[in-house]
Amino acid sequence: MAKIKKRTIQPDYIHNSVSVAVFINKVMKKGKKTTAEKIVYDAFDEIKKKNKEPLLVFEEALKNATPLVEVRPKRVGGATYQVPVPVERERALTLATRWIIDAARSKKGKGMAKKLAEEIMASAENTGKAIKKKEDTHRMAEANRAFARFNW
Repeated sequence: MAKIKKRTIQPDYIHNSVSVAVFINKVMKKGKKTTAEKIVYDAFDEIKKKNKEPLLVFEEALKNATPLVEVRPKRVGGATYQVPVPVERERALTLATRWIIDAARSKKGKGMAKKLAEEIMASAENTGKAIKKKEDTHRMAEANRAFARFNW
């Protein structure tokens, strides 16, 4: 059986960062990449207005929102257990970006760039909805630690 090759993503053209390019792709809806780029770069400009380095704040936000463990359902003899498993690096970054973007989208009122900038800054300071989601995931894994023996 042939192994599927992982697609390499080109870094974004302003910050030359692959993680920013991946973030832009996750913000994108219906193939409108230029709109997604404008939203992300406007959010970075909002962060810059607060006299902070946007790329450093973004990297810190991603690092803070990245989960270490998650629970996966495992069926053992008719019962389904929530088994805590460590999260692979790539999936952890995907979850962190998804949580940050979903938290920004769930806010009401302002434009998407402002909401995204607020959520990125909140995540960098270990607050906000994305961090709460990570903590809930960790709490659920901790509560189901007794079922870790089913992780095979």
